[in-house]
Amino acid sequence: MNVNAAALPVVAVVGPTGSGKSELALQLAERFDGEAINADSMQFYRGMNIGTAKLPLEQRRGIPHHLMDFLTVREDTTVATFQDLARAAIADVRSRGKLPILVGGSGLYVRAALDVLEFPGTDPAVRSALEAELERTGLAMLAARLATVDPISAARISDAKRVVRALEVHELTGRPFSSFMPEREYFSPAVQIGLNGDRAELHQRLASRVHGMVAEGLLNEVQALIPQGLREGRTAHKALGYQQFLQVLDGDSSVAAASEETIVATRQFARRQLTWFRADPRVQWLDWAQTDLGTAAAQLVVRTIQG
Repeated sequence: MNVNAAALPVVAVVGPTGSGKSELALQLAERFDGEAINADSMQFYRGMNIGTAKLPLEQRRGIPHHLMDFLTVREDTTVATFQDLARAAIADVRSRGKLPILVGGSGLYVRAALDVLEFPGTDPAVRSALEAELERTGLAMLAARLATVDPISAARISDAKRVVRALEVHELTGRPFSSFMPEREYFSPAVQIGLNGDRAELHQRLASRVHGMVAEGLLNEVQALIPQGLREGRTAHKALGYQQFLQVLDGDSSVAAASEETIVATRQFARRQLTWFRADPRVQWLDWAQTDLGTAAAQLVVRTIQG
């Protein structure tokens, strides 16, 4: 492309799991000489391949993929750390005249990479105390406390990890966590392309995907990760499919039951992803089933480049 590398936008391919983001990112990379930057937080982990639908190397069509496989299942990262890593990767891709293509459905990670966003610090002691309280009293008690100090965040979030984080931020800074999520403003030129489509079709896609993962050997993958620290890590063992199939290995569930629980949980996750991305008016939506999807997405990229 005959364009100043510094002016190349970040192209973010977003939407629910199972909507075809990885394939569209590959098509755009081929059209625009781009490189992919992963924004799926579960694909950070080495060895978590089948259950995260990570594209195998041989299916990446020679296109570099950044920010995959840089953590062990014992390790954890923060959104702030990801922000630094993602922006370094974006700068690196641009420095070589390539188009950076951010791809993934982890909404906060996408926003961290794209937007002017400040992340408050963390304190292990405060975090541990809140996690201990969560274990002792349950999520409802912490959620109720969050509602008193930060009703905006309380209305937006429901999972335990983020409730703990919001309370930690309030305790450390005296400010509500919601105050760190300002107006939507891109850090540098960007375009977000969202994929969506028929809900019934998505449900069928997700069911087929989970059954395919099981057939590929998800249970064996989970078992192989246990000696590497899957149970000890703070985040990895909670990933969709992994927590359900750990129960199979523990004798507390069957493959059939774990598969069905994973399908239900994945559908719920997809719904939350859609809610997140629909709240951003800058996302330009395309139907994943349209025959000219690659061309339509390419036109959005060209329009952004041309201003």
